[in-house]
Amino acid sequence: MKLNIIVLAKQVPDTRNVGPDAMTPEGTVNRSALPAIFNPEDLNALEQALRLKDQFPGTTVQVLTMGPGRAAEVIREAVYRGADGGYLLTDRAFAGADTLATSYALATAIKHVCPNVDLIIGGRQAIDGDTAQVGPQVAEKLDLNQITYVEEVVALDAEDRRITVNRHIDGGVETVESPLPCVLTVNGSAAPCRPRNVKRVMKYKRALAPLELARDTTYSDLPYAAEYEKKPYLKIQQLTCADVDADLQQCGLAGSPTKVKNVENIVFKAKESKVLTGSDEEVNGLIRELLASHTIG
Repeated sequence: MKLNIIVLAKQVPDTRNVGPDAMTPEGTVNRSALPAIFNPEDLNALEQALRLKDQFPGTTVQVLTMGPGRAAEVIREAVYRGADGGYLLTDRAFAGADTLATSYALATAIKHVCPNVDLIIGGRQAIDGDTAQVGPQVAEKLDLNQITYVEEVVALDAEDRRITVNRHIDGGVETVESPLPCVLTVNGSAAPCRPRNVKRVMKYKRALAPLELARDTTYSDLPYAAEYEKKPYLKIQQLTCADVDADLQQCGLAGSPTKVKNVENIVFKAKESKVLTGSDEEVNGLIRELLASHTIG
């Protein structure tokens, strides 16, 4: 059985290393002050897709990401690890999108590039928003079954076209079965993504999306232009709003009912400290203090 798998991935600012310049005076995220990285849980999702590719010869894994030209780095990173290619969904009309507009754009693109998709796999959530909404919203817009909080793909029955996964729930693990096609969102506690493959890095290191080229520059202007003529896989596919026939009123700010008024960077500082010896009496006393101050309980 050959599977058509789409991995949803996002390039995000590394919010794990927030410094004093991480916020603008207006209270929004200063993305230029933070390094851009592959969203961590999307890497876990990619690994699950690549394991299925290893298991079912002929399976294709394509990465779909939405963002500016530099977001093509996510596609290269995925290809270095074993993905077959990807699509950069980019257009000024997509700017300012909340989860609703983002999921609309992604779902519309999937209908365009892979109408016969078998699996859509993404990370549980992105570290720059932490909403965990995009994956489920994509499933709803495509009218597909969805399984969230996935830890592992346990089995896939090629004849019955059913997938079985373990998903994390409060207090344990739940085993869930679903018919294909479906959407999976994967936890960060799932298996980490495999490292880059050196041979694939050498093969794809010059892969570029058109938007990454300097203004008024074409592939034929590059020092190694002949490579792009002989190796079409080095041209990362780029899609605009018009390419996927998206409704402008459902894209970007126009299609985003969510409005962020302010973002604050809060640093907790202890006003006082207490050293305990570990005796039952002192521990019980501390618990009573915390309960009395409503810090716990």
